[in-house]
Amino acid sequence: MQAWIDLWNGDLAQAGDIVTEDFVWHVAPLTGGPQQDHQGRENLVEWVRSSHENMPGLKFTIDVGPIEQAPYVVIRWLAEANEISFHGTDILRVEDGRIAEYWLNADGLWAAQQLGLLPHN
Repeated sequence: MQAWIDLWNGDLAQAGDIVTEDFVWHVAPLTGGPQQDHQGRENLVEWVRSSHENMPGLKFTIDVGPIEQAPYVVIRWLAEANEISFHGTDILRVEDGRIAEYWLNADGLWAAQQLGLLPHN
């Protein structure tokens, strides 16, 4: 799981070693609605890259876990970028030693509000 966090901390070169090529991730849209599914290791790399472009200094640390029940691993993390911080939980399905599927539960609305992308209530 440290390699997964390292990937999210910007070490994009290792994606091929830890994520399957046909990797799938599931995430709820920021503004609500049903889960959206995305596919592909290269799309994941682009998502991580753009996250760092939108939040300079972005750094992830593990708060809880990993909690393992094969083939799943769960971690709770904290993301910080300057004055912005938010938490999330990753559920990862591991296949042949690489991450094949990912469910993201994050405080994305709170992050977007801190970035000024959406109004605070």
